[in-house]
Amino acid sequence: MWFLISACAGCGLVVSAVLTSVMRRLAPRIGLIDQPNARKVHVVPTPLGGGIAIAGGVLIPLGLALGLVWGVSAQILPASWIPEALATHLAGVTVRTGQLWTIVLAGVVISILGFIDDRRALSWQPKLLIQFGVAFALIFAGVRATVFVSAPWLGWIITALWIVVLTNSFNFLDNMDGLTGGIGLIAASMFAAIMLVGTGEPHWFVAGFLLILAGSLAGFLLHNWPPAKIFMGDTGSCLVGLWIASMTIVGTFYDYGRTGTHVILAPLCVLAVPLYDFCSVMVIRLSQGRSPFHADKSHFSHRLVELGMSRKQAVMTIHLVTLTTGLGGLLLYFVNGWPGALLVMLMEVCLLAVIAILETAGRQRVPSPAAPLENHGTT
Repeated sequence: MWFLISACAGCGLVVSAVLTSVMRRLAPRIGLIDQPNARKVHVVPTPLGGGIAIAGGVLIPLGLALGLVWGVSAQILPASWIPEALATHLAGVTVRTGQLWTIVLAGVVISILGFIDDRRALSWQPKLLIQFGVAFALIFAGVRATVFVSAPWLGWIITALWIVVLTNSFNFLDNMDGLTGGIGLIAASMFAAIMLVGTGEPHWFVAGFLLILAGSLAGFLLHNWPPAKIFMGDTGSCLVGLWIASMTIVGTFYDYGRTGTHVILAPLCVLAVPLYDFCSVMVIRLSQGRSPFHADKSHFSHRLVELGMSRKQAVMTIHLVTLTTGLGGLLLYFVNGWPGALLVMLMEVCLLAVIAILETAGRQRVPSPAAPLENHGTT
């Protein structure tokens, strides 16, 4: 198992690190630069092509892996080229390849939309419309949650909202060096761990994709860790959000003999910080009579800086909080039924309450929402 984990993550890391280095040099030539302005902290024009490198860090290893699976299935390549641990999953991977490529294609569409937004700022209305269109396309391709209700349409609505909210949550988080990349790395790694050790039998279809994504984000972070030499921009942040949202839906398995329906809460735990930040920012902006998509300093990361932390300390603090909530999601697979699940969720709520207290303290110290901020995306 450890060889396969290392191979998936390692391939994504190497490809992404190389592509990010290439994009650092190529982005200025094609005008893909984040220019400093009154609402941003960085004072040096910085390349924005990291999202393209993240996408390549996933697509290239994934394409090679699926090519290998196809070659073995078609008896063009020897069966010994497939590791023994994956051989029993070969038929399942082949059946679900179409769904996987639908998720990949949806990510490419969202990434292209983000690329256009990076080049010229788009208004939020058409972006939101396209995001919902992509979400419903995924639903019709079978990426949907039932949420244990008899009315399919309710599950479809919840699925669409989950995908769109997560896509924008990761975009919102892209406001400090290393923040979105680190949270995406932790979230993808934690959910991959759930797929490998929490569900009884390893589910490599989802885990493999998430491990490649985690490796790709790690390769990008080698260039994005403060002080960042390149940003992912909307090209990357929206892509990461959509892929993680889609894979959490596809990968929420229910082994009734081992777990139960309470594990439906696991994605909420793993992604508690992005969801909390998104919801709290929306409430703050709307309560102040402003557009919910107007960039400001309402984010958890900004609150920590206002309390006296450096940006790097704030980012590391949020990473640790994300890791803690993610471990709660993994713990759900090892507790007995809803009583244990409710205890885990109570722990998550207490942790988010601490975040709310810190945010409130920060807002009391810096009441003006118009102060300069660092934001590599649009929100």
